[in-house]
Amino acid sequence: DETKQALATDPSYADAYNMLGLIYMQLSELNKAEESFRRALSIKPLDPNIMHNYAWLLCVQEKYSEADRYFGSVLSSKGYSSAGKTLMARGLCQLSAKDYSAAEKTLLQSYEIDTLNPIVSYNLAFLFFRRSDFSRAQFYIRRLNNSGMSNSETLWLGLKVERSLGDNIAMKQLAEQLRKRFPNSRESALYESGKFDE
Repeated sequence: DETKQALATDPSYADAYNMLGLIYMQLSELNKAEESFRRALSIKPLDPNIMHNYAWLLCVQEKYSEADRYFGSVLSSKGYSSAGKTLMARGLCQLSAKDYSAAEKTLLQSYEIDTLNPIVSYNLAFLFFRRSDFSRAQFYIRRLNNSGMSNSETLWLGLKVERSLGDNIAMKQLAEQLRKRFPNSRESALYESGKFDE
């Protein structure tokens, strides 16, 4: 409502359309979100923050190549200071598109900027695990699971990585954490029933 009031006062307020787009995305009203971002871009066509949000919307709509073009434009914007965030979003989008080699490259770039980002660390570990590069997967997932930002998903991936490397001690430690901290999780149930391939 506040955003709509701001636009009633000033219909050329691009940031308000951008905010409205984010709100509609949150509400899963994707057509209205697209309309809002397009209005924002018609007013400020080179704004990297608006382009980033619009690119993410395109990714959610599975318009992957168009999304990637917008992410590229954001990253080439002069003076843009949130490259880590955009690289992460682009990498996740490439992952959704099953372009695994591009996703790996992009997420590694994001990791260089922000080594503490748990989403980037988890997805890099997942990508390396997926292609049986277990030592590299271990590097990222161990750092994440030792950082205090672990959850049932990260512990489960860590368990699978350590199992693949034959480290039973690390496996037991992770299993204990999973049981204690997330006893009702899907991952805990999978561990208890030995379903490591799911």
